Amino acid sequence: MFVVTYPRMSKIGRSLVALAFALAIGLTAGAAPPSASAQTPRPAPPDPSCDIRTTDRVVAVGDVHGAFDNFTAILRAAKMVDARDRWSGGRGVLVQTGDILDRGADSRKAIDLLRRLERDAQQAGGRVVSLLGNHEVMRIVDDFRYLSQGEIAAFKERDSEAYRDSILKISDERAAQRAKAEGREHDPAAFREQFLKELPLGMIEMRQAFGPEGDYGKWVRQRATVARINGVVFLHGGISPDTASLGCAGINAAVRKEMASLPASAEQRKSFISLGETGPLWYRGLALDPEETLATTLPAILDQMEARAIVVGHTTVLPGRIKTRAGGRVIQIDTGMLNGEFYEGGVPAALEMRGETLTAIYQDGRLMLGDLPRAPAPASR
Repeated sequence: MFVVTYPRMSKIGRSLVALAFALAIGLTAGAAPPSASAQTPRPAPPDPSCDIRTTDRVVAVGDVHGAFDNFTAILRAAKMVDARDRWSGGRGVLVQTGDILDRGADSRKAIDLLRRLERDAQQAGGRVVSLLGNHEVMRIVDDFRYLSQGEIAAFKERDSEAYRDSILKISDERAAQRAKAEGREHDPAAFREQFLKELPLGMIEMRQAFGPEGDYGKWVRQRATVARINGVVFLHGGISPDTASLGCAGINAAVRKEMASLPASAEQRKSFISLGETGPLWYRGLALDPEETLATTLPAILDQMEARAIVVGHTTVLPGRIKTRAGGRVIQIDTGMLNGEFYEGGVPAALEMRGETLTAIYQDGRLMLGDLPRAPAPASR
């Protein structure tokens, strides 16, 4: 599979991409973005994502990574969509814990499906909760390390070539002017070759779509980071001791403010919890820390999050089986549904909460996981 590896792009290539996007999107180079707040704990306004209550079932699905066919297959197995991929979950709640994007080819189709299901579920009295993943944030900050060729091609339009050529013409003229001012030779043929290599058809349109004014960009920026449903917290990466004090609403407010502040300088982004390794989109401690460490840290985290259990994606469980830790207080649901070269042995899976009972749903059947903890563990004082 072809994957664009932009961090390894040449300095000239990065300049070309930046210039092309600036021309296409109309950004003003050097404009000072609004500042983002650090993660100082403070009272957050009421957040509806942090107080979802239902007597119906809740179904959660982890990382999709463009695996549209496997995504729809597990939604059908969980009876959340019908054979035509229309909402059939009634008054139930579907949670998707982020990382729809990157690696696989069909992430645009997966987002389009989720957005339609959001509307259809609401009309049926149900709900779809689409949470933010670290790969959605990577797309917003122009980190294209795992962007696949298929994802780019999905945004190709009939006039993409002509549109790209118009940007190329302006870019070449500016590059020639810059070279002349600096006393250098300008090679139009080499410039064109590099430009076309770094900007395959659909790339400019994809970048626009995920920009601040783009349809997909606006949708991503509106996603909650954390949801709490019947006392169970759902999110992509995990809750670290560093961020637990913010609480559910505080984390959502902090990340939304960061998303609204983009584009931001590298220096400003250093304080973003949405980009930090202990932040809610990247933290792997709940999945990887030894059980004895969790026994010490988890009670306080649950207490501060007002939760009895935490459901996470992000850290893949292979071979693909939903995993519980810490007596069922941590549940890992990223089972590598993309499979193939990225997640060998991965399968699509869903977690079902029906009352107090947890069940893992696979395409070939269901597996009872036991009951939820009935109350948060007391915090160590």
